Amino acid sequence: MPPLICIPMGDPAGIGAEIIIKSLCDPELAGTCRPVVVGDGRWLEQAVSLCRKKAGFQRIKYTTTDVHKPGQIHLLDSPIRNIDNIIFGKVSAASGVAAYQFIEQAVDYIQQRAQHQEQGSMVTPPINKLSLNAAGIPHIGHTEILASLTHTHDPMTLFQVSGLRVFFLTRHLSLRQACDAIDEDRVFKGIVKSCRILKSLGIPSPALAVAGLNPHCGENGLFGDEEISAIEPAIMRARQEGWNVTGPIPADSVFHQALNGAYDGVLSMYHDQGHIATKMVDFERTVSITCGLPFLRTSVDHGTAYDIAGTGEASEVSLTEAIKVAIQYAQ
Repeated sequence: MPPLICIPMGDPAGIGAEIIIKSLCDPELAGTCRPVVVGDGRWLEQAVSLCRKKAGFQRIKYTTTDVHKPGQIHLLDSPIRNIDNIIFGKVSAASGVAAYQFIEQAVDYIQQRAQHQEQGSMVTPPINKLSLNAAGIPHIGHTEILASLTHTHDPMTLFQVSGLRVFFLTRHLSLRQACDAIDEDRVFKGIVKSCRILKSLGIPSPALAVAGLNPHCGENGLFGDEEISAIEPAIMRARQEGWNVTGPIPADSVFHQALNGAYDGVLSMYHDQGHIATKMVDFERTVSITCGLPFLRTSVDHGTAYDIAGTGEASEVSLTEAIKVAIQYAQ
């Protein structure tokens, strides 16, 4: 049976509904998975019209297990409260509440299916941090929301594009805070977690590279000593435990080497270090994977695109790629 993929609708004021419709109408995905969308049926029907597609909806319940009908999108209908307060391209508390509601119900659906021995994955369109904040949601993004809803401690983000896999030791911190967060214990734990994740994704003996923090890895302390004080000792500890780890390697080289097959993954030190490397390879096809949750979660790696929301012009390539990656690892 094709894998179950649950897709919360994302921020309704953004492009989420549009790219969902475009992706699920792509004949390339037909029969490869069983998608279930969690969202407002009225908003999704509007997206069908905006995108000039032909698609119908089959409304289901949590217990539905029947085979998907061709041309029908399975929908767990989740009506938006205060729908009149939502305007394409505008930050609002109503959008933030709705985006959180869809995620919460998608998690509940996947967990319900798991109780029936059916493992589902989640693929997420973008949400808006400002709308979440306006709604009083105490989390900055998907990863933090999903960690809270599933009671998961410290999930890890992995980016994948064209065979390049990049982990993030730190994520949503200022550059100064990220540098201050680099210590031996944190780097060591990041190395071990990255290697274990690679094994769980089907790589039996993973080779991991660790990126340096400073230019030229600090040049023996001339440009910073984090490599000497934290990164190198953490790598030595990991090697002593039997992990195949190389580094630190200067960030201007390590991602290119991994892209060409030298390593199965790279542990980057901070948000933009890894984001820039992956998005320069292929911006639209970079997929974010959240590792450590009770289920697999993949995501687009772009924002809500408020400037074109409601026009039907948004590209679905990133969401389609995220669905393909979810199918790949679910199998």
